[in-house]
Amino acid sequence: MSPRSASVNEELRRRSRERLLQAAVELVGERGYEATTLADIADRAGSARGLVSYYFPGKRQLVQSAVHRLMHRTLEEAVEREPRSEDGRERMARAIDAILSLGRDRPVLMRQHMAGLLQAEGFVQCPEQQRLAELLRDAVARHGSQDVDGDYPMMRSLLMGAVYAMVLPNVPMSITTLRAELFKRYRLDWEMGTPPGSGAAAGAGSGESDLSRFFATGEEPGDPPDPPDPSNSPDRSGQL
Repeated sequence: MSPRSASVNEELRRRSRERLLQAAVELVGERGYEATTLADIADRAGSARGLVSYYFPGKRQLVQSAVHRLMHRTLEEAVEREPRSEDGRERMARAIDAILSLGRDRPVLMRQHMAGLLQAEGFVQCPEQQRLAELLRDAVARHGSQDVDGDYPMMRSLLMGAVYAMVLPNVPMSITTLRAELFKRYRLDWEMGTPPGSGAAAGAGSGESDLSRFFATGEEPGDPPDPPDPSNSPDRSGQL
């Protein structure tokens, strides 16, 4: 059998990483962070357990990357949905609604994510977090900001605070109240985006369990198996 090409190996690595990200989001959302182990994530992903440490330094980094993936794909889907709009105020409304919907529909996952951000390492500088930042900065810029470098961190902080208020145990604030405050600050009309209770909101924030559209893990018939578990290899110096 001829060796696999570099492009095939790269695709296999990408799919393995995507499956781990999806499994992390699903399990932490179901069980919470502490009750989810790296072995659990590997088993749900159908991956060799040694592959987890091959792709991620630890559980905290894996989970944070996974949640940032879910966030940036949810945000991307919201701002680009049909009918598409180039109006900066409409795109800002969609961005706010996308992030708030995660707090409403996935409170366990987002509560664990917020707690993780308070750890010493803070934000994990990963491609998923960087893409989320790019999308939020774009929303701020399109909204008409004259100081994106100053206004983006403020928007990020306001959204984080709103999500925190939604997932706070025992005394959560309602999405309607928090949305009203954010919309007032950014001078947005209530009808923009996906107002709570509307038909669009019910479809966009359904909290469905199938997250596969956010993680590119699809395989075609006849695809080769995953790459070998690097923990069983005598040479572990290879880089992704």
